[in-house]
Amino acid sequence: MCGIIGYVGNLDAKKVLIQGLECLEYRGYDSAGIAVFNEKENDRIELIKSAGKVNVLKEASNAQDILSHCGIGHTRWATHGEVSQKNSHPHRVGKTTLIHNGIIENYQEILNNYKFPEPVVSDTDTEVAAKLLNYLYLENTGEPFKAISRLVSIIEGSYAFCIMFSDRPGEIYAIRSVSPLVGAYTASGAVIASDLTALIPYSNTYTIIPEHHLICLTKDFMKIYDLTGKEIIIPESEITWSIEAAQKNGFPYFMLKEIHEQPEAVLHTIRPRIVDGIPCFLEDKIPDSIFKNCDKIQIVACGTAMHAGMVARALIEPLLRIPVTVSIASEFRYEKPLLDENTLVIIISQSGETIDTLAALHLAKSFRAKTLAVVNVKGSTIARESDYVFYTHAGPEIAVASTKAYSVQLAALYLIGCRMALVRGRYTQEQGKDFISHLEQAVPAIQQMLTQCDKIEKIIPAIISQKDAFFIGRGLDYAYSLEGALKLKEISYIHAEAYAAGELKHGTIALIEKDVPVIALATQNSIFAKTISNIREVKARGAFVILITKESAKVSENVCDIWLTIPDLEDKFTVFPLAVLLQFIAYYASVSKGLSVDQPRNLAKSVTVE
Repeated sequence: MCGIIGYVGNLDAKKVLIQGLECLEYRGYDSAGIAVFNEKENDRIELIKSAGKVNVLKEASNAQDILSHCGIGHTRWATHGEVSQKNSHPHRVGKTTLIHNGIIENYQEILNNYKFPEPVVSDTDTEVAAKLLNYLYLENTGEPFKAISRLVSIIEGSYAFCIMFSDRPGEIYAIRSVSPLVGAYTASGAVIASDLTALIPYSNTYTIIPEHHLICLTKDFMKIYDLTGKEIIIPESEITWSIEAAQKNGFPYFMLKEIHEQPEAVLHTIRPRIVDGIPCFLEDKIPDSIFKNCDKIQIVACGTAMHAGMVARALIEPLLRIPVTVSIASEFRYEKPLLDENTLVIIISQSGETIDTLAALHLAKSFRAKTLAVVNVKGSTIARESDYVFYTHAGPEIAVASTKAYSVQLAALYLIGCRMALVRGRYTQEQGKDFISHLEQAVPAIQQMLTQCDKIEKIIPAIISQKDAFFIGRGLDYAYSLEGALKLKEISYIHAEAYAAGELKHGTIALIEKDVPVIALATQNSIFAKTISNIREVKARGAFVILITKESAKVSENVCDIWLTIPDLEDKFTVFPLAVLLQFIAYYASVSKGLSVDQPRNLAKSVTVE
């Protein structure tokens, strides 16, 4: 959600911070700010903050005469208090200036228990943390480690703090719990950030900052200490993608670029795991025993990742003939789920830092269930804390609306489903090879869909002229339609819902009226006729029907207003080209309405607060 950048070294800190915040814009935010030691004013800390985009902050910072080589910067996604300059970070109280990702859950209790001399000037929990830290810093006679250690023993919630003290120019301190931080020391100095995208201009290696450890950055080093003050050496990791991978490369929007990257991303996820024509996870160190010995599967995820899980359930449950349950991560802990040591819990998260999903992982482990994470970011918290990890290979995904991450999650889950069928005796070797052959055929099908932009663009006026839209389908098509509806509403702001087509008569059909768009998915041969009957029901009530089928489908002229097709694939695999088509519908709807495609309102890329 919020973005953090801190830098100390021999470069212009103000420039580094602004560029870092620009790299972090994709995470979603509503205000931004920086704090720097101004060497022209005896290292006085200068604050520059603004509501709105980083370019507003950039203009404000350019207007100020500052020389600095040390500073911190932040993009805020409002949780406590409205979007305003006073609520934006950094917050300064006395000698303490800090930025914060996360939520301080007991901030009101802290205000009640400590009588701070300074008045409260913002509506944020972060200012309370700054007041408390300043109080503790003065109480501990200017000892940063003692003050910060005491701070984190008092506060409750999630946090990533970057801190400067006015009497310690050229030093930055940091600590985290749940909210991610990564750091690097380079020839240009030390840099810390909430995301790798802000690091890659300066380093091709990075250190994942462990939870509950203190970090000190100066122009000469970046050191990590445990809370007893002992220095800890953390192995560095290599950044496996270039800065170009996090740029638009000629595309008008990151979302469009990432839609086009799906064939390559899916291939990168599939190919390393295929040995002699069947899935093999030896390189991932995932043993067959976790697949063979489980008697039920629990999938936990949020948003798009949860929709990938819904597809996996529709695929895996009938294939394996064992129960598969999909839970929304934010609800999982409160459902009192039925878990034990024979449950395989599959945790899906693009970032590997999603807080609700991480909490679900902790719950699963408390029941001694085996946990398998499907994540995109190496070394992320969920990856580190799961028993086993299946890394997808999407590369950086910058647009808030997920596209290629969804496709690679599906590819990973299909591989897992096939491997489970093999080790449990539900598939022979030949059946496994046949499954993988069909999966590989999905890649050129995705590629073919990338050439259909003109056809898809023509249907958009009928969609954006209405305030509502409905997606319908049966079986796997219904699972696919959930993601299609989410994409449309999150970036075009059109109210869109997905329904199982057979449920229309049980209430939903009351919402169908003249010209309401209904996007009907009918790609499953076994239930094609049933779906067409449901489509006729909405068409008879005036709906504007956009029908999506395979190329070989036979469709009567009067069953729809617009007919779109995907390449002929075996039923289980139509999701891959279909995902591209539905992503294009959402994308062109957003563009046609003149909206912010990559940064839709109120949304953040990485959700690290409950």
